Amino acid sequence: MLEISNLVKRYGHDEAVLKGLDLVVEGNSVVAIVGASGAGKSTMLRCINRLVEPTSGSIKLNGNELVNLRGGALRRARRKIGMVFQGFNLIDRLTVMENVLAGRLGYVSLYQAISRRYPQADIERAFSLMERVGIAHYANKRADELSGGERQRVGVVRALMQEPEVLLADEPTASLDPRTSEQIMVLLQSLASELSLPVLINIHNVAQAKTYTERIVGLRHGKMIFDGVPADFTKEALDAIYGGIEAPEDGSSEAPPAAAGVSHDQA
Repeated sequence: MLEISNLVKRYGHDEAVLKGLDLVVEGNSVVAIVGASGAGKSTMLRCINRLVEPTSGSIKLNGNELVNLRGGALRRARRKIGMVFQGFNLIDRLTVMENVLAGRLGYVSLYQAISRRYPQADIERAFSLMERVGIAHYANKRADELSGGERQRVGVVRALMQEPEVLLADEPTASLDPRTSEQIMVLLQSLASELSLPVLINIHNVAQAKTYTERIVGLRHGKMIFDGVPADFTKEALDAIYGGIEAPEDGSSEAPPAAAGVSHDQA
């Protein structure tokens, strides 16, 4: 279970990007986080895995408080938080297998990591997961030889190699064509069910959010203004979240303009 309580994030003396967010995600829920650029979607995900330091509030994963962790305790906690990135974040010169096994870096010694001598059990699990997502035949291929959809599948498997207790996906389809983005959303939806894994997806495509997730959380100016099932996500809710600006519905990665006073890199 992921429990976020009164989460606040402020950069310097500027207006807070996140303003007291409360969110609980249980079981194998697939939750879409929607909102205009600058709403705080990416900042929220990055606060969860501590890529961004929260200003105040509480973030608990299965009862363990994450906000105050430092050093080795933080590294151990991050092993349980999988992250899928919009830009894939692969090492292009390495093979698919090597990129996938990078998900085990938090579990092996420095010598094993440098020499790439991973336990046989890790290698077998990597093959199993790659087969599950349809990329096992690319195991020895360099990452830069793959298509965008194939690269994102590598990113998903790398995150799953951490044996995470929660999976965060930050715009996982924004760099993909419409057909491939649908495939990635189906994959995330099915993996959540198969692995009993809660998944939070920061997404601009409202149509995909309504189709492939069980719950939609809408942010505007750092505040949560909608939390419900897709069936309840009406035009009124959409207008409230986007302020009357038309939200992307067609698979486009274009986002609405940033909210006044908040930069795109705080989305």
